[in-house]
Amino acid sequence: MFDIIGKKRIFFLLSGLLIIPGTFSLIFWGLKPSIDFTGGTLMEVQSASWRTKDQNSGDDIKKILTDNKIELSSMTKSADMAFLLRLKHLEKEQHDKLLEELKKKYDDTSEIRYETVGPSLGSETTQNAYKAVLISSLAIILYIGWAFRQIPKPYSSIRFGVCAVLALIHDVLVVVGLFSIFGHFFKVEIDSLFITALLTVMGFSVHDTIVVFDRIRENLRKSVGVSFAEVVNESMNQTLARSLSTSLTVLFTLFSLFLFGGETIRWFIVALLIGVLSGTYSSIFNAAPLLVVWEELNLGKKSLI
Repeated sequence: MFDIIGKKRIFFLLSGLLIIPGTFSLIFWGLKPSIDFTGGTLMEVQSASWRTKDQNSGDDIKKILTDNKIELSSMTKSADMAFLLRLKHLEKEQHDKLLEELKKKYDDTSEIRYETVGPSLGSETTQNAYKAVLISSLAIILYIGWAFRQIPKPYSSIRFGVCAVLALIHDVLVVVGLFSIFGHFFKVEIDSLFITALLTVMGFSVHDTIVVFDRIRENLRKSVGVSFAEVVNESMNQTLARSLSTSLTVLFTLFSLFLFGGETIRWFIVALLIGVLSGTYSSIFNAAPLLVVWEELNLGKKSLI
């Protein structure tokens, strides 16, 4: 039997190594929000003249934007003959005039994508994202506290809920931290799909943790005289194969979507992949060991840390 609890310091250290770089990135660089949160206009325009070998097309577009007093946030070449422009919020008249100017310069210019979000809507989306994460965390604590209310004394169901949320926070920090790094070095932006991915990761993480906690609850009832750490370790070993099997099937599906799902959802899938990996790890190697530390401290015993 694998002594997971006995090696928990190693697992906590590994979690710290995963979280710390992303935390520093968040502090110094933050996240790179898309127009969903900041408000603005996203335009993707295409012309046969804008081939990879044409080095002047990007400069021409920037000049047209400058002449029309339109502020450019970023410009990337989205395909061989297309540019993706992220602009400050444009009114319809400004948008129409910009498209007209581009067509004057390049006759075959066509618009293949156009999205605009007002500043007030972007601010509302940001607030709703924070609320969704906070409300989900509180609901999880309350649900687990209620679901495990009949756990044998002196163990507390609320501690089970709090430890599940701490593991969940670990997963959120891993995903958000890595996307902060991606945003700084690869200009990856977070959008509303990213929030969807975060909430999905939270749900997956808690689901996996509840499977482990439920086995702990069952074993506590029939393991009289056995230490809490031993019960937890045995329970984790009993659920380890199931947790890994479930996670692998999800990861295989997500990896297929990453390869064949297209550019639009690629970073959404990346967030899910990272979150599922982190959720599987934290459910097994963080949530239950944290519970052991807390229960032993509560019983006045020296922690194994």
